[in-house]
Amino acid sequence: MTLIMPQPGILDIAPYVGGQSKIAGLSDVIKLSSNENPLGPSEKARAAFLRTVHSLHRYPSTDHAELRAAIGEVHGVDPARVICGVGSDEIITFLCQAYAGPGDEVIHTQHGFAMYRISALAAGATPVEVPERERVVDVDAILAACTDRTRLVFIANPANPTGTMIPAEDAARLADGLPPQAILVLDGAYAEFVDGFDGGAALVEARQNVVMTRTFSKIYGLGGLRIGWGYGPAELIGVLDRIRGPFNLSTTQLDTAEAALRDIDYTRHCQAENARMRAWLTEALNGIGVPTDRSFANFVLARFADPAEAQECDAFLKTQGLIVRQVAGYKLPEALRITVGDEPACRRVAHAIARFREGAR
Repeated sequence: MTLIMPQPGILDIAPYVGGQSKIAGLSDVIKLSSNENPLGPSEKARAAFLRTVHSLHRYPSTDHAELRAAIGEVHGVDPARVICGVGSDEIITFLCQAYAGPGDEVIHTQHGFAMYRISALAAGATPVEVPERERVVDVDAILAACTDRTRLVFIANPANPTGTMIPAEDAARLADGLPPQAILVLDGAYAEFVDGFDGGAALVEARQNVVMTRTFSKIYGLGGLRIGWGYGPAELIGVLDRIRGPFNLSTTQLDTAEAALRDIDYTRHCQAENARMRAWLTEALNGIGVPTDRSFANFVLARFADPAEAQECDAFLKTQGLIVRQVAGYKLPEALRITVGDEPACRRVAHAIARFREGAR
């Protein structure tokens, strides 16, 4: 009889399932399930990636100084207070590992990103789910759920999978209302898709209990490389750096991310194209009786009459070579999350949903 057992909480974790990428028997497939940039990375990022082949035998930088300096320049933040990780997921893991454990509580919202709950459980902490209000983060509900055991509060702004966001004044009110031992974590994975939005950087600067996380997986088109970063108070970032592996990012990741970040013209082009096609797709869906909330990200959440209709539509889309994301796991069984693709992809998915709706009547 074995006595080997994992830490409490780990067996309560349902493994994360990413967006589907293939359909058996079909080759002409469009993937709109993982919120990827349909334009891919910039040419400068691609060139930087290729150059790193000459240094694959060398260990990478341990301090990530060049990438942190670039983040500081582009985003106007203090590079000494930046930490880089394997996607923003790793920063989320660090936060739970460093600041939450058995007997502690980690708050996330009803439709929040699955990694908040997973990382809390992995650290032995208790995840606490708070309801949203019409698919929008409810600050008052979060504050009401806080106790003397609350250590971390995670919200994504804009949120995934809803695409909604709360204004800066609400985020500030949330930070100010937290108990003194708690940290507010603002997940800004989709911040670049909001014109003029700093992702929460100003809030970090003004307070000692706020951390911002960001990623290179979305607008920069580097999902396959897994690069993210966090920004927070110096003391807190110093704690996270103590548990970060010394070689957690490769030279390929670091150099490619820096090149992508510095190619500001390309980023602006991606922002503009996403905004254009997001508006078009939203209008097209609303026009055929499929409502969507206003999205601030690079996807839209299409809502159907009930879970059965959403599942039937998803199945029909697959027959047309279109992969979108069912979000029942995010407690939205009546909805499908659709990545904003390029123009042909957006037109194809809107046309297919219109055909489905006509056939269902």
